[in-house]
Amino acid sequence: MQEAISRSEIEQLVRSIVQQSLQIAVEEFVRRNDQRAKELSLIERVIRVEEELKALREVETARFEATEKRFEALQREMNARFEAMEKRFEALQREMNARFEAMEKRFEALQREMNARFEAVDKRFESLEKRLSFTQWLIGIGFTAIMAMIGILRYLK
Repeated sequence: MQEAISRSEIEQLVRSIVQQSLQIAVEEFVRRNDQRAKELSLIERVIRVEEELKALREVETARFEATEKRFEALQREMNARFEAMEKRFEALQREMNARFEAMEKRFEALQREMNARFEAVDKRFESLEKRLSFTQWLIGIGFTAIMAMIGILRYLK
């Protein structure tokens, strides 16, 4: 049973075994390296995405800080305006109070003047009333005297 295998057959057999083994090994190597390449590609993408997110966070942080500074500046400006308005209102209030006080003093002076005039009119009416009363007495006495004279003249006739 021994068959004689020639060298070329052995080489061909070895070549075919090696070729099959090598083909399987290369396919396995390519498959693993393909998977590693995909993993490395994914890792690179993840790293790029993380770097972009970090850059976006920095940009957002800078924008938020700029916005916050702008709001603070607006707040200071609004506070200054409100303080100026408050001072203006206080000045207007003082001016209005001064005017009201002056008007009140003027009304008090007018009231005193009107009271003085009413008192003068009252005195004139009292004086006129006294004169009228005196005149009424004189007229009454005069009529009485005339009537008495008429009565005496009639009696004497």
